[in-house]
Order: sequence, then structure tokens, then C-alpha cells
Amino acid sequence: MSVRPGGQYAGRPLHIIWLLDCSGSMAEGGKIEALNNAIREVIPAMRKASEGNPEVQFFVRAMRFSSGASWHVANPTLLAEFKWIDLQAEGETDMGQAFALLAEELEQLPQNTRMLPPQIVLISDGKPTDDWRSALQVLLRVPWGRRAVRQAIAIGQDADHETLRKFVDNAERPVLRVDNAEQLVRYFRYVSTSVTATPPGKDAPPSPQIQQPIYDDSAW
Repeated sequence: MSVRPGGQYAGRPLHIIWLLDCSGSMAEGGKIEALNNAIREVIPAMRKASEGNPEVQFFVRAMRFSSGASWHVANPTLLAEFKWIDLQAEGETDMGQAFALLAEELEQLPQNTRMLPPQIVLISDGKPTDDWRSALQVLLRVPWGRRAVRQAIAIGQDADHETLRKFVDNAERPVLRVDNAEQLVRYFRYVSTSVTATPPGKDAPPSPQIQQPIYDDSAW
């Protein structure tokens, strides 16, 4: 390991990147508010989980996509310093532009042996409105894009599960579906804290099992 000023060892860098759907449909049923709340709740839990994993330096950032894609938190930010600014929902679902922007960024990451594979979480409630297939192929040709641990959360029954499955591209990591705010918090906490709590080379714990309600007035 390299040594920080003052004699402390610097952990291996690990980038956690959230790709967040902010299309107009996310304004329905309180979905965007639930997503903002879930992120605010999970940040302290991530910090707590990371205390048992001092050999890793966690960097967090977030991308939003609707009509186009842009970095919501552009710079890789140490988990201890990460602050959240709420998202707003409007526009289309240009998931392909998010994949393309992510591919450009991952190409810039150093190809050194100390860095751990990025952890990417995609959250969406709808179907892409642009050419996501070509952009995904480009992303998976980038070395860090191919090696990244990719996970996805589908919000509600209208989410395009097939697209999310192709993004994950791993039968051992199923797309996680949520149908209300409570489930979103639980699953988002799982995918985020399991990263910070799992030492390098170890398997993350299995995803929590949530029984889907037969009928729920609050369901998305």
C-alpha cells in the first residue's frame, strides 16, 4: 500500500457510481422523493459499514439521466465528505446517453492494479427513449466498464427489466424490483452498504428477500 502524509496507509481506491433515472415518470407517485430520501438515509449507513473495511478508499459520485445525461456529483468524492443535493424529475429516459457518458469517464480511470473494480448501480422506472444498445456495447468494451460490478434496481411495474438485465449481464446478480418507498430504501441500502462492508476478494452477502404485496395502494 502507499502511505499517506502522516504515516497512515492509503486504502485501495474503489469508485461507487449511481446512475439515476430522473425522467418525468419519476415525478409520479413520489418516486423521486423516495429516491432522494433513500440516498440521504444510506450515506450514514455506508460510512458505518466502511469502518470495518479500512483497506479500501471509497469514492462516490452520481449521474442523472432524463433528456440527456449529466453528472449530478461530478468529482469522485470520498465517502466521508459526500453530500447529497436532491434530484428533480422531468423529461425523457435517455439511458443510452448515460451509458456513453459513463464509458467516457471509465476510460479516464488509471489502469493500475491497486484500484478495485468500480461498483455501478443503475436505478430506473421506465423504458429507454434512445439507442441504449450501442452505448452499452461501448461501455462493456471499456476495460473498467467490463470489469465493473454492475447492479440494477427497477422501480415499479413499468421498468424495463430486460434492459436492466442486459446492463447487469450476470445471472448471479438479478435485477432488484421495488414497488414502494420502503422497499427502495431497503434494496438501495443493500446494494450500497454491501459494497462498503465487503473486504476485497470476498463475496457480498445475498440480496434480501422481499415478499411482494398482493395489492398495495402505495405501490408504483
